[in-house]
Amino acid sequence: MHDLTKGKPITQIIYFTIPLLIGNIFQQVYTLSDTIIVGRTIGVKALAAVGATGSLSFLIIGIAQGATNGFAIIAARRYGAGDLKGIKRSFATSIVISAALSAILSAISMTFCGQILRLMQTPADIINDSYTFLVIQFAGIFVIVAYNLFANMIRAMGDSRTPLVFLVIACVINIGLELLFIVVFKWGIAGASSATLLAELISAVLCLIYIYRRFPLLQVHRDDFKISKAEIKEHLRLGLPMGFQSSIIALGQVVLQLMLNTLGSNAVAAYTAAGRIDGLATMPAMSFGVTMATFAAQNLGAREFGRIRTGVRQTLIVSVLFSGVTGLAIIYFGRPLVNLFIGNTQPIVTATAQTYFHFNSSLYWLLAILFVVRYTLQGLGQSLVPTLAGIMELLMRAFAGLVLIRMFGFAGASMANPLAWIGSLLVLISSYVRTMRHLRSLERDPEQNHDFPGTLPQ
Repeated sequence: MHDLTKGKPITQIIYFTIPLLIGNIFQQVYTLSDTIIVGRTIGVKALAAVGATGSLSFLIIGIAQGATNGFAIIAARRYGAGDLKGIKRSFATSIVISAALSAILSAISMTFCGQILRLMQTPADIINDSYTFLVIQFAGIFVIVAYNLFANMIRAMGDSRTPLVFLVIACVINIGLELLFIVVFKWGIAGASSATLLAELISAVLCLIYIYRRFPLLQVHRDDFKISKAEIKEHLRLGLPMGFQSSIIALGQVVLQLMLNTLGSNAVAAYTAAGRIDGLATMPAMSFGVTMATFAAQNLGAREFGRIRTGVRQTLIVSVLFSGVTGLAIIYFGRPLVNLFIGNTQPIVTATAQTYFHFNSSLYWLLAILFVVRYTLQGLGQSLVPTLAGIMELLMRAFAGLVLIRMFGFAGASMANPLAWIGSLLVLISSYVRTMRHLRSLERDPEQNHDFPGTLPQ
């Protein structure tokens, strides 16, 4: 286990982030392998079909993933405070809520999947494949939620390396299964979706086995499931807003996808390929952000308020510099990267994707600030302001979809993410400044520190 309340902040943060970054990259490889194998073996229209499902999939699955992130923050805070019994209660509560949430989301999403795709004006030549891909994913929501819950809990205890190992194993299996299902068995889109789901199931099982062999703090028993209303309320207070925030952001992407679909399958394919590269390139910034949620939560529990401020400041510098360099590299190498997905026979798609990079990659440094600020506030137990920031992202993406695409076509769609980042930061920054000032006052006033209630005002 890795105690983030001791040692030099930036050293501990980088040490924790590296395995998390590699794990996030391999998680993106899930998506990248889908895209490359589908695009190169089945065709551009199949690639567009997978891309057309991205925003809707994130809308549903993001709710559960965001909620499990919130649950893990509570466990991390209790770990920092040395509340060992509280950690077990938190894990048991998280399992119960996650199971119920998975069942509800799976039933609703599978029932209305087809209607939603039609409402999104999914092009007729790809809608059947899109439906097939989504239904399989939604049927396995419980697998995705289980992996995220177990992995997040392990990380909350300070171990970011073990989930990486399991993810690498699952990634290799995923690629092998995709080639088997698509190339050998000829299952098409269904093969790609099934392979990813089976690989994630393996990750979840490996995490669970590891927890019960190596983590006594997370070994829950029957008595731990005697959950109080107060325990459920605490987890819902942080978990549901984080899930809701993810869904709000995804809803903006759904609106954007709806209008993007009106530009045709070539535009959807370009946005899909560019988005996959974009997702991989922004992994370092996201990984630093996720680390800050655990770092802030553990140090909040330990009442190391000055350490939180130092860690945030140092992480901002490192993440912004790294993201700026990455953005320039993506702009320069954008065309050959896109050709990895579709080959050299689709020059229009390749050129269109390059437009996306010019708007998005040049502002990765801004996204780095957003991730560090947002995840830090969430790690400190704040839910309202990050949710409002998510609403701003929704409004910005909706504006790009409903207005800018009509005015500028694909370029308008490419403006959506940068506008969302700017809008979200405008909401977060005032809360961030107030929070840092409050932490400074707690650090300077020992009496106020002693009376600290365990949460920060929003």
